[in-house]
Amino acid sequence: MKRSAMTALFLCAIMAFTLIPAAALAAPDMPATSATGGLRYTVSVAKFENRAGWRGQWDIGDGWGIIMTDILNQTGKFIVLGETDMRKDAMAEQDLAASGRTTQGAITPGVGNITPAQILVKGAITHVQNNTSGGGGGISIGGVTLGGASSNSQVNVTMYMIHTSTGQILASKSVVGKANKSGGAIGYSGNGWGAGAGGFKSDNVGKAVENAVQQGVQWMIEQLPKITWRGNVVLVKDGNVIINRGTREGVKEGMTFVVGNAEALRDPSTGEVLDVSFNTLAQITVNTVKEKIAIATVSNGNVEQIEKGMFVQLP
Repeated sequence: MKRSAMTALFLCAIMAFTLIPAAALAAPDMPATSATGGLRYTVSVAKFENRAGWRGQWDIGDGWGIIMTDILNQTGKFIVLGETDMRKDAMAEQDLAASGRTTQGAITPGVGNITPAQILVKGAITHVQNNTSGGGGGISIGGVTLGGASSNSQVNVTMYMIHTSTGQILASKSVVGKANKSGGAIGYSGNGWGAGAGGFKSDNVGKAVENAVQQGVQWMIEQLPKITWRGNVVLVKDGNVIINRGTREGVKEGMTFVVGNAEALRDPSTGEVLDVSFNTLAQITVNTVKEKIAIATVSNGNVEQIEKGMFVQLP
């Protein structure tokens, strides 16, 4: 009798699984940002403040940073730098090496080599709700859970994208992450991301944080076409223009960029950057790409007008 009941339960779970729309099983939609040509932006995640006052077995601010750094990296649309505390530790090591108190050699960390971030992501966790009741147990089949304890978690977060050159907020967003385990209910719990968040993955609040991060990262990707992607001319030699962007940043052979001078238009009373005026001098086409540089030739304009330090951006 017990066996028959378990068999029926299993078949119900399978039937429910087949009725779930295929779209629900896919990873969150992340369309290619055609406006950016697949170029990557450097981004650093600051620790999110825990303004909700939630206390658990793990630090929710640290958990957010770990999960967001991992998911940003998985998208392939960003060059993800270490979290701000990691970068501070790296700078401390550089300062120690520069003091002369360490052995000097090829592996000694040097000052001036840290990759700068174009975008800083920071924010605050404003509300955490975690209601749990009922017993354990339940059957899990391919991400579908049948039965088990009732647990509803919600995490509210306000996040900001900040331009590191100006300190201005480029965009802001409030997201609500949810995780739901209801006894007797069937629901898809997979998401296709597989963030390497360790123990957070088995915690329902951690799952709610991950859900909020997924929404936040999707929103960030949608903002990229609004943010100007720029590089700089490193060297002009023998008719070639070498820029400081390569495969790491998503540059590919055949890509076309414009080269010119960018002038910041500042408010005379506050010094605030109001806009940036770009004066195009030439157009270049990439012929060779390495990890951190690309070599291009002028396809329109005069190569003699191009100088080291000039800006490079999409047409």
